[in-house]
Amino acid sequence: MHLPGLDQIAFALKRLPRTRTVARVSAMQANHVEIRNAPAKMGLGHQVKFLRKGCTLTGEVVTIEANKAQVVVEGLYDEIAIGDPLVHLGPYEIAPDDSWVGRVIDPAGRPLDEKPLIQGPVPRPIVGNPPPAAARRSLGARLKTGLHALNTFLPIVRGQRLGLFAGSGVGKSNLLGSLAADLEADIVVVGLVGERGREVGAFVRHILGPAGMARTIVVAATSDQPSLTRRRAALTAASIAEHFRDKGQHVLLMIDSITRLAEAHREITAAAGEPPTMRGFPPSMVPFLASLAERAGPGAEGQGDITAVFSVLVAGSDMEEPVADTLRGLLDGHIVLSRDIAERGRFPAIDILKSVSRALPDAATPSENDTLRLAKANLALYEKSEIMIRSGLYQMGANPELDDAVDHHPALDKFIATRFDGSILGSFEALAEILFGKRVNPDEPIQKDAT
Repeated sequence: MHLPGLDQIAFALKRLPRTRTVARVSAMQANHVEIRNAPAKMGLGHQVKFLRKGCTLTGEVVTIEANKAQVVVEGLYDEIAIGDPLVHLGPYEIAPDDSWVGRVIDPAGRPLDEKPLIQGPVPRPIVGNPPPAAARRSLGARLKTGLHALNTFLPIVRGQRLGLFAGSGVGKSNLLGSLAADLEADIVVVGLVGERGREVGAFVRHILGPAGMARTIVVAATSDQPSLTRRRAALTAASIAEHFRDKGQHVLLMIDSITRLAEAHREITAAAGEPPTMRGFPPSMVPFLASLAERAGPGAEGQGDITAVFSVLVAGSDMEEPVADTLRGLLDGHIVLSRDIAERGRFPAIDILKSVSRALPDAATPSENDTLRLAKANLALYEKSEIMIRSGLYQMGANPELDDAVDHHPALDKFIATRFDGSILGSFEALAEILFGKRVNPDEPIQKDAT
């Protein structure tokens, strides 16, 4: 009788190396160790394991010279000493399996929910390459999001990569959870990078809930874990998303947060001796984040797509700080959450005027674009005159356009915050009702596919 699981054991045995090259620790510094007689096949980013009795530490190679290498240790250094042996394990790999859906795992592919986890038959590196640029398809159709605001003002199309920019405590996690539960996708992969331990459980149990977890894989590395582990959480999540994309599925990939990912990368590069140049961040941060962003997006022919949402923590709403500024240039749009809006109690606290979806105008019909332009003009005019309006200095009738903006603002503000399980057309109809008291034309074709 063929028993499930025996194949997994066979694949695991085949992956075991027949020989291992042993090197030794020759020097130790505050943030890395040096090894002599580095194996010839050792490469940057490869994993090593220390063999001292009772030691469970691993490390990552960050620099290589003719006969030596520097290794950042994944944990406390008190478990190792000069002269200790170590072995070269090669590139970091993960072996995703379809049974991982609904599970919470660590960046090494081990379960965090105290249940057995089956390893897939084909390992893949966590540092992957995107499909060839010339072979990738264009962005796809609009996706239902479960929110009026994202169905209309900030449409998300299949294969798009969006940034979610927010300070702490303004509803970022709740919005991510809403997208994980409601955005059209086959599979959701969430990478929690440097999250507080108690909030990992809260995100899984309360924000995602059973319905959200039914199609979700969560990869978590908490804030107390080493920088190598935290950085690897995002890379592992991307590799899992690629596994399902290669099977032809549409994957929603969410990384929370890119800021903590960049901070972990900064710690690792500091150990390698890379100088900080961008407000404390190293030059390698830009290509590192670019490589992660490029792994998302439309696939090649025969593949699925990865639609991505990357959250960015912006201290003091500073959109010019290095991580936020870099991401804005790499992605296909950004959603900005405003502390001022959150403090007056409107959630999600999306600032429509500061947010951009580069899927527009191509992802909407001409009449829908006209509706959006008028709605944004109303919001902009009200915001410009808000102090005067709230202080009672504005007299109705002085400016007909501002009168319309004042009349429409309560309904528009409520519209932006409203969850909606219906179609995208239904969201536009609701917006048109606010502005015109009539519906948009449902038969008008969209201009062209978003590109």
